Amino acid sequence: MSERKVLQKYFPPDFDPSKITRTRGPKQAGPKVQTVRLMAPFPLKCTACGEYIYKGRKFNARKETTEEKYYSIPIYRFYIRCTRCSGEITFKTDPKNMDYECERGAKRNTEPWRMNGAGIQESDEERLDRLEREEEEKNAMEELETKTLDAKREMAVADALDEIRTRNARNERIGKDGTEVTVTRESIDGEKLRQEKEDEEAARMAFMRRHDAMEEIIEDDDIAPISTITKEAALEMPPPSFKRVVKKKKDHAAALGIKKKPSIA
Repeated sequence: MSERKVLQKYFPPDFDPSKITRTRGPKQAGPKVQTVRLMAPFPLKCTACGEYIYKGRKFNARKETTEEKYYSIPIYRFYIRCTRCSGEITFKTDPKNMDYECERGAKRNTEPWRMNGAGIQESDEERLDRLEREEEEKNAMEELETKTLDAKREMAVADALDEIRTRNARNERIGKDGTEVTVTRESIDGEKLRQEKEDEEAARMAFMRRHDAMEEIIEDDDIAPISTITKEAALEMPPPSFKRVVKKKKDHAAALGIKKKPSIA
């Protein structure tokens, strides 16, 4: 069995290390090409067979450095194969829009989130310009709302000032007449009690007038006649109470002839 880690190497008897010469191969002409592993940067459709390739599909691709540049950023081109018909698909980087550009062999699918309101696909710069315009319009609306609130606040302050001026003018007019301008707490309480008494008196008079206007209708002759209430008796009566009266429940079982069993103590 051979060793797992080879520590000794075999050299034949006629081995001459001086005969080994270092040689350099010819330099690669044209653009630099290397094999890389990548994922599809956007969803696309093969123009040869109609196969759909979703975003993120992994491929073994050839990466080529082109002579084109965006400022000092090099542009790379990638070659992949269709998963169905093995047709060659080419796309390259687009540093200007921070995206990729499909060249040949496939067609890029429509992406709704990359379109504006008119249904036209827009670049990143166009999208940024549109967002800036929308932000400016939004700021204009916020400024208009702020101006409206300020106008409402100024109107409220003006109304409050007018009310204060009117009250001060009335107080000055009362002061010139010789009456007391300031109103104490006791006078306010006395006015409140007087108002409550007047309300109670008005309510009692209203109930008295209602009793005077009512006509008694006697449906059964066995019922004793009700004595009429005079005006003086009505004045002496206490004010009516509006408390809720709880009625006693009727025993329907007794009306139907059902007898309840006595409870066992």
